[in-house]
Amino acid sequence: MEVKKDMGRKPETISVNTEYKNFPMVPRVVFGRGSFDQLGAILMPRRKHSEAPFIFLVDDVFENTELAKRIPLIFNDQIIFISAEEEPKTTQVDVLVDKIKSEFGDLPSGIVGIGGGTLLDLAKAVAILLTNKGSSSDYQGWDLVHKPAVFHAGIPTISGTGAEVSRTTVLLGPEKKLGINSDHTTFDQVLLDPDLTQGVSKEQWFYTGMDCYIHCIESLTGTYLNAFSQSYGEKALELCKEVYLGSLSPEESRDKLMMASWHGGMSIAYSQVGVAHAMSYGLGYLLGVKHGIGNCLVFQHLEEFYPEGVALFHEMRQKHGIALPQGVCANLSDADFETMISVAMNMVPLWENALGKNWRETITPEKLRSIYEKI
Repeated sequence: MEVKKDMGRKPETISVNTEYKNFPMVPRVVFGRGSFDQLGAILMPRRKHSEAPFIFLVDDVFENTELAKRIPLIFNDQIIFISAEEEPKTTQVDVLVDKIKSEFGDLPSGIVGIGGGTLLDLAKAVAILLTNKGSSSDYQGWDLVHKPAVFHAGIPTISGTGAEVSRTTVLLGPEKKLGINSDHTTFDQVLLDPDLTQGVSKEQWFYTGMDCYIHCIESLTGTYLNAFSQSYGEKALELCKEVYLGSLSPEESRDKLMMASWHGGMSIAYSQVGVAHAMSYGLGYLLGVKHGIGNCLVFQHLEEFYPEGVALFHEMRQKHGIALPQGVCANLSDADFETMISVAMNMVPLWENALGKNWRETITPEKLRSIYEKI
């Protein structure tokens, strides 16, 4: 058969719509009670060779516990216990990266974070900085990371932050509290074992779970909302209501809150959070207030923006007898308020999601100060 070629034909101009972002998702996830015992088998195919260890970054509350003994160490694997009392810092990431590079000739086979949002965010950030030059503070922002991270896995031991599924790792830097938001941040592997969340204090269980709940409220009421975000946000919200207002068994509660955290994290992949998160970054940066409780401290005063969500929050808080701290901002100077306001107002995508492109017509330094003064 003769094939005719039209050599004089000009190629058509193809219009490409780049409006939609091509977000990464966690490619592999294990869910189930007791699944932590599969960790060794899961990591084995990822081992490069015996001199390239796995580094386990683990919340120091697990030091000298049964969980620590169950971590599958072989060859020259190493556990680094880290306190989660403070929010993760860029300086902390840089020190960990320098330590790992100086102790081992080759890059590790991978980084595994075991703990709450602080440890998961540290694991993601360390994995990125092992292959990208400079300080972690250089990458705070959106899509600044260009080289893939080393393999990294996340194992949450508390549910709510969504850090296990998100494409960001939020760090306190020298000038701001801001995430490393990139396609290389997302975990390569997540292991969800609800049994690992046993023993969490009631207050911590509430504050971290409310981080998930507030994710949902801010995503579902935001201007960025779309069917993708809505489907995940509605499911997470339904699960939060079951956990905090229903009458589930402890086992069911752990299972469902872990999945609420997953869906809540996914709900902001194609959306954003809003007012509470923006303002809690100010509290975290200046005062070191941890993320979950910071969101609660702000959210309780946001009836103007989220009337139904705040009413339900107070119902949950009262049911579980949670008393929020008082007077957190009572003795701050004008300069302190200005610092918090500056950090909060720099979270432009969050404000746009909450209030639209003209958000500055509503949100002024005076407005933010009036809310901070109530905390």
